[in-house]
Amino acid sequence: MYKTLKIGDKAVNRLGFGAMRITGQGIWGEPKDHDAAIAVLKRAVELGANFIDTADAYGPEVSENLIREALHPYDGLVIATKGGLTRSGPGRWHPDGSPEHIREACEASLKRLGVEQIELYQFHRPDPAVPFADSVKAFFELQGQGKVKHVGLSNVSTDQLERAMELGTVVSVQNNYSVLNREHEAVLELCAANGIAFIPYFPIGGNTDGLSEQMLESIAEKHGATARQVGLAWLLQHSPVMLPIPGTGSLDHLEENMQAANVRLDAEDIAQLDRLAD
Repeated sequence: MYKTLKIGDKAVNRLGFGAMRITGQGIWGEPKDHDAAIAVLKRAVELGANFIDTADAYGPEVSENLIREALHPYDGLVIATKGGLTRSGPGRWHPDGSPEHIREACEASLKRLGVEQIELYQFHRPDPAVPFADSVKAFFELQGQGKVKHVGLSNVSTDQLERAMELGTVVSVQNNYSVLNREHEAVLELCAANGIAFIPYFPIGGNTDGLSEQMLESIAEKHGATARQVGLAWLLQHSPVMLPIPGTGSLDHLEENMQAANVRLDAEDIAQLDRLAD
């Protein structure tokens, strides 16, 4: 259905699903409607999303548990999770990049997901209290033990990515990025140069009103699409290593997001949207 890219040795469709918003408000606790969350996960796969992104911190634990309930044994799917953040309440996130925590977090995610090996394990966020190399080495040690197949990073700079690449093979980077937020363009370029998948989180601006620029609305009208779809279509056309993971707890928004693969922006559209970065 969609063009693919590789996560390590496995090809995945270039529109994945981010499973952060299937939890409760503030990414905390159980979803308001458990059955609806399960339905969204199953429908995402039906629509072609074979890359599902989550983290132990989403809930915490809730997202991983829901994914297992809805999708295990994950036939044909890549389930990517993360470690390195802890929670103390709705909207409250705390980095913990200590090797001890990363090892414990990995073990817990393996059990929750019901797998012997995590397909893609990502360092959620560098911890200023822990040397970056110490944290990253813990991920590669888990890979060496067979508990992790591939290692990815999240919320990193170009310098941090280059340092991690000296320690082992990095197959993905997940940073905040969208048509309206190109702060990490240099990281994307480094990923493209090295064949590393770039996974933009908040690919449609971080909320349902994120992509509300008048230019986006105008281009959307031209294509009979929505601003959300235009934002996702731009990501797909901007770089061949781009793997957007729009997340939602709504079936309607899910259907809308996945249709973005059918929107083809022309050169004039791209030029207009690129001016947003000037």
